[in-house]
Amino acid sequence: MKVPLEWLREYVNIQAGVEELAECLTMSGIAVEGWEEVEGDAVLTLELTPNRGDCYGMINVAREVAAVFGCQIRLPQVSLKESPAKVEEHARVDIQDEDLCPRYAARVVSNVDIKPSPSWMQRRLIQAGIRPINNIVDITNYVMLETNQPLHAFDYDLLAGGRIIVRRACPGEQLVTLDGVLRTLDRDMLVIADADKAVALAGIMGGQETEVTEKTTTILLESANFSAPSIRKTSRRLGLRTEASIRFEKGADAEGVVWAVDRAAQLIEVLGAGEVLRGVCDVYPGKTEQRAIRLRPARVNHLLGTELSRDQIKGYLARLGFSITAENGVLVVEVPSYRPDLQVEADLIEEIARLHGYNNIPSTLPQGAITQGIRTPFQRFKDATIEVLSRYLCQVMNYSFINPGWFDLMRLDERHYWRNTVKLANPLSEEQSVMRTTLIPGMLDTVRRNLFRQNEDLALFEVGTVFIPRPGSLPIEELKVCAATTGKTEMHWSGMRLDMDYFFLKGIADRFLFLMGVNGCSYEGVSDHPSFHPGRTAKVVKGQAELGIIGEIHPEVLSNYDIKRRVCVFEFDLKAIFELAESRKMTDDITRFPAVQRDLALLIPEQTPAATVTSMIKSAGGELLRQAVLFDVYQGPQVPEGYKSLGYSLVFQSYERTLQEEEINLLIDGILRKVEHRAGGKLR
Repeated sequence: MKVPLEWLREYVNIQAGVEELAECLTMSGIAVEGWEEVEGDAVLTLELTPNRGDCYGMINVAREVAAVFGCQIRLPQVSLKESPAKVEEHARVDIQDEDLCPRYAARVVSNVDIKPSPSWMQRRLIQAGIRPINNIVDITNYVMLETNQPLHAFDYDLLAGGRIIVRRACPGEQLVTLDGVLRTLDRDMLVIADADKAVALAGIMGGQETEVTEKTTTILLESANFSAPSIRKTSRRLGLRTEASIRFEKGADAEGVVWAVDRAAQLIEVLGAGEVLRGVCDVYPGKTEQRAIRLRPARVNHLLGTELSRDQIKGYLARLGFSITAENGVLVVEVPSYRPDLQVEADLIEEIARLHGYNNIPSTLPQGAITQGIRTPFQRFKDATIEVLSRYLCQVMNYSFINPGWFDLMRLDERHYWRNTVKLANPLSEEQSVMRTTLIPGMLDTVRRNLFRQNEDLALFEVGTVFIPRPGSLPIEELKVCAATTGKTEMHWSGMRLDMDYFFLKGIADRFLFLMGVNGCSYEGVSDHPSFHPGRTAKVVKGQAELGIIGEIHPEVLSNYDIKRRVCVFEFDLKAIFELAESRKMTDDITRFPAVQRDLALLIPEQTPAATVTSMIKSAGGELLRQAVLFDVYQGPQVPEGYKSLGYSLVFQSYERTLQEEEINLLIDGILRKVEHRAGGKLR
């Protein structure tokens, strides 16, 4: 915000120089970034925080200066002559979307004389960074800078029916804005329309068709209040940010709408630019009550560490223009409508601290017992998860806001539970408009971006939160762990580079679950998940609990992501793993009795998963079976059609005795019977 010093002194009589003024404003919380001389006058540049949008108006800056220096503010006195003709006979305002436009006021000015504005006005506009155009446009910009209330002037004769309709744009509706750009609008955008068509983007920019030109003889002056989120969303979607939209995004004052349009009408009369019709079309469906905040003087001193008297506190608030009454030892403070940032007691205490001076508040050391925070067991489990997976994979972090279009890339139908998302009310963009329900789409996008940058061998993992909608309440937050691999492992001294395929990732998953205290998991084939390869996917279960899914991504999904190689992924529910985890003794007793190794080659129906056979072998082998490792899978001429050969290495050992040949044979027979009975397999 540019503040010309000479203009500022029109509202408040201060003798301070520019350096002193800049220092005092900065110390009171209105930071002055610097100052420069423009058109023969010092111009301050304010660096405003988001909560102080009111200071985009000169009068409100003057209020701050008056409060800081303890002097009076002089507001312009608005009085109008007005012609006998009544505005209601020429203009009509209709607000169809009251939630997006709480107030709209309009005045009509006839016999308009378009000419350059006076030099003093042009100079002030230039100092504030705005290019002068003509007297009517310059007056609207001048009043906007003065009051923080954007205005717009329409060529009245080009408004069909003399009507102003505030409504949402029709889908696909088009409008050529003042910058000459044809813009296609959507249903979420608010427009100003006449009886036939849209004539302006509400709160952002007018339309070229109703622009004020040298031929204009009658104008309609608009002063309105629009929803800040609506203006912000439309501005970002169209890539169009203006002085008006900046002010509406910060929250303009609905109570100042009529005063601003009257002020503009007064300047038009004073400068001989036209005749103002009698009255204002003021439609105000969104009127709100003035805020009253209860303030406890004792609370002020407790938070600030001061000893301010009640009169001192009242004096500071009065300097800000607040009305104060006492009620049972509490101060009831009525906050002006131009200060929407003040909502609770703490906000008022901050205002008192600003005016009292932060440098006048005594410094005190913290008092009380200092306790050390303790992480919960689940937080420690999450940390352990990251530590374990970091041994094998590289950690990545993705945004929780995702693109809903990713679900189309994942081949998910409209009823898939991953599409049941939490939608953001005010997203930064359409690409970040919903909360993620799974980590997999973001992980695939990370893989895509890395492959695009020639990082071809990837082993990644992420531990992150997903968000599940819950009607009438905040969403459910679940912690997931996701991993993805593609390419080959790093070069080993032996010269071997392993494919980071399904079996590689499954090995990492097995090791991860084992180290986290979950053993005895089984892998059950999944063929109906739309995002995964039907023959290379499994769900991971332990007992009745489903821990997650592991598999190769479907080729169509990879094509949709423009990934031209196989990618394997797993995603587990970390809470489910935590609840099943057991304390694990990571050492084993050494026995003096020898181990016995036997190899088995089994013929198994090709549709039977190897994990199912492994589970059967371990179950039948009992406590004496120390290891059952699958070392070979073969299908070829020596294997009957419809079967596959699985080679297992079995290790038997006892802590109490040397195992006899007969015992081993009995165990092997039991294993073969179970495999034959349950899986239809046999010894090869």
